[in-house]
Amino acid sequence: MPQELSSLRRNLSGRRLYRSAVDMDDRGWTSLHVVARKGDLKKVKKLLDEGVDVNVLAWGPKSQGVTPLHLAAQGGHLKVMDELLDRGANIDARTKGACGWTPLHNAAKERNKDAIKYLVGNGAFLPDDINDSRFNPPLHYCPGLEWAYDEMKRLQEESSSAGESSSYSSE
Repeated sequence: MPQELSSLRRNLSGRRLYRSAVDMDDRGWTSLHVVARKGDLKKVKKLLDEGVDVNVLAWGPKSQGVTPLHLAAQGGHLKVMDELLDRGANIDARTKGACGWTPLHNAAKERNKDAIKYLVGNGAFLPDDINDSRFNPPLHYCPGLEWAYDEMKRLQEESSSAGESSSYSSE
């Protein structure tokens, strides 16, 4: 009995509780959101194997529509991102609200170049012009997106110069 009281006190002290993989904590996050944010690949795989929806949405006051991929991208957890995408995660999932952030926005906000590069390399939507109104880039929150555009331009230039040099070599 004293052990139960001790457990109850810890739970009442603000500790996040989960009754199952689909229950949500006080942020509106499921267990999959939490382990994706932590970068715990083993637990991510376990939850997905148990049938948790890879695109489950968080519904908390500050996390409306956040997916596990948003949180893995924010933390820069490439292996977790890879697993989530392999299992069908929506690379362009948008949060609800005015900005409609994608996982790319989350990675950019944290200036996580590896995560940005990974997402763009795996087909995340990045329009030709950063001012594209369909993209809604909150640039004052996401200076990392400017880097993504610079990187995309550099890769395009490398690709076109490689194409030019190969066409010259065939002459």
